[in-house]
Amino acid sequence: MVRSLRLRLLIAFLVVGAAALATVGVAVLLTGPGYFAEAMGHLPGDPMGEAMANATQTAFTEAMRRALIAATLIAVATATIVSLLVAARIVRPITALAHAARRIAGGDYAERVPVDEPVELAELAMSFNEMAGSLEATERRRLQLVGDVAHELRTPLTTLDGYLEGLEDGVVEPGAQTWRLLRTETARLTRMVSDLAELWRAEARELPLRIDEVDVAEVAREVGERMAPGAASRGVTLDLPTGGAVARADRDRVAQVISNYLSNALRHAPDGTRVAVCVTRRGASIRLAVADEGPGLAADQLEAVFERFYRVDPARSRAAGGSGIGLAIVRALADAMGGQAWAESAGPGRGATFYAELPAA
Repeated sequence: MVRSLRLRLLIAFLVVGAAALATVGVAVLLTGPGYFAEAMGHLPGDPMGEAMANATQTAFTEAMRRALIAATLIAVATATIVSLLVAARIVRPITALAHAARRIAGGDYAERVPVDEPVELAELAMSFNEMAGSLEATERRRLQLVGDVAHELRTPLTTLDGYLEGLEDGVVEPGAQTWRLLRTETARLTRMVSDLAELWRAEARELPLRIDEVDVAEVAREVGERMAPGAASRGVTLDLPTGGAVARADRDRVAQVISNYLSNALRHAPDGTRVAVCVTRRGASIRLAVADEGPGLAADQLEAVFERFYRVDPARSRAAGGSGIGLAIVRALADAMGGQAWAESAGPGRGATFYAELPAA
């Protein structure tokens, strides 16, 4: 089996040339002599005329054969040259793609190929570069995630290790406060690991989803009523939606999205302010909006807040807040249910609104 693209193209050109020459040869050698004899013509019974006609026809046939042989040689040479040029034009970018693919497989995710070939090969190069960019971004997020997880786990583990060492050496008294602190740190670790597992399953589309008709406004009221006492203790007014808005989604996951949004809003809302939850229908989508009057977001933070372990205020202790991946889980859940999640803000100090859109029933 012929595997070389250059050789395949050469064979294809030669086959086409051979077919064309064979057609011409059959037409000339089989029909040409008859037409030639008819055109030459001679008087019946004239031996000299017949001899001259036969000699002339033999010369004509021989000339045709030589012309066909010359044409065949010229066609073979032309097909060879053209096939080599075309093959080089096609094979060069493909070879570059193969070499770039090997380098990416070796871990060089910054590798790209030039996009200056014919349209089809240019589209292939653009698709390859997009794939390489996606792999580079994925690898960058993976490395960042490993570093973030190590950083986030270090604090509670250090606290646990210090207190356990103190208990072992008798420096720390095993009182109720000590046990409460240890339980708090282990709960924090458990929550972080559970959230990471949830985020991984959501991003990998491996979460079991029970898609059904869900009244998003009703779910928002249920979640809001559970959080209302905590909000009231700080003087935060919680406005919940009225009416109904039915989406095609998983009820439990919708409740998780709303809970994460509300927890985030209440965490950042100053005492005595207002947090509003609104659910509306927008065309073929149901839109959930959770607005607060908190510190707001700068333009470059609107996407960053959905990244794992991102902190709007780096000085804020994680122990006083969530695990740092609640909004990342929201976006992954929205994507898994065929929707989207994003944030809007008029700027720092002017509050923020977090949105989620789901397909309407």
